[in-house]
Amino acid sequence: MIALAPAPAAAIDDAIDDAVSRIRGRADALGAAFAELGGAIERASAGGKRFRPALVAASFQAFGGTPADAPGLYPVAAAFELLHTAFVVHDDVIDHDTMRRGIPNVSGEFRQRARSRGADASGAALLGDAAAILAGDLLLHEAVRLVALADVDARQREALLALVDDAVFVSAAGELADVENAVSAEYADSAALLTAAHDKTAVYSFTAPLSAGAVLAGASRESIAALADAGRHLGLAFQLADDLIGAFGTPAQAGRDAGGDLREAKRTPLIGFARESEDWSRVHEAISVAHTGPIAVREAQRVLDESGARARLVALVDDALTDARLAASDPSLPSGAEQLVTKIASAIARRIP
Repeated sequence: MIALAPAPAAAIDDAIDDAVSRIRGRADALGAAFAELGGAIERASAGGKRFRPALVAASFQAFGGTPADAPGLYPVAAAFELLHTAFVVHDDVIDHDTMRRGIPNVSGEFRQRARSRGADASGAALLGDAAAILAGDLLLHEAVRLVALADVDARQREALLALVDDAVFVSAAGELADVENAVSAEYADSAALLTAAHDKTAVYSFTAPLSAGAVLAGASRESIAALADAGRHLGLAFQLADDLIGAFGTPAQAGRDAGGDLREAKRTPLIGFARESEDWSRVHEAISVAHTGPIAVREAQRVLDESGARARLVALVDDALTDARLAASDPSLPSGAEQLVTKIASAIARRIP
């Protein structure tokens, strides 16, 4: 999402690699199973877009920061990538997923380990989930450790730790609400679904990394608050665009078969809006059979579109992006920060299917 010059991108990768190598080194000394967990963490941390640490660096530069004068920049940026990886690993446990990007994830690897040692299906699932939970815990610990030990002044450290604290708490609240909405007999209203969508992504993916870069650059409290407001709107727009991709995106956009969210009958804000339409009975019927194949998925997409839910969600994304640009026009923000927000907003708009 954010294009960086080669040097900062390489510096971010190096900081992430250093942190993961530390985990791997500590794990190697604590037994064969734990050493294998260290390897699984290393694989889980590899690749990806790494746009959260990119946001930290881009925000820092937008406020006129000079990397050579801020030795804590890249470790702090790396912390947000480890935080993301931790959430992904834990999400896979919550969703009972054993694969990611076409290969076994941490849980999948340890299920295989358990089966190779004669465990039954229940035992394999127990070990797999335990390993993934512990891997996520270690990544969360390392993320906080990176910020706690970063070469920054005391005021910056306090502000950065507060950002991480908020990111963890709000994201956890959003994830819990999302799961509760999914299992409850009654559908949550669209307002509750929108809150969950915001909380599980916006703070840790946008508000906190953007604010962290501003903190590291020595920005004023007024500037950081204005940027955080823009980040909040960007984060909501990003998640809602993701929901649209999950329902209407191409396989290339979604990274899986088209209409995956419809096949899984996910209760997203899109479905919340459909429930408020006169076509809800038709939508509900179509979604209830979407898991049967691509023809049923296309029918669910058609009915959802006709209900007006898709148009309402697209309009909400547009409104959130407009609000983000408005927040970024605050006079306390330098032009570079406003340009950064505008660039991100444009990138999110291009994702809407």
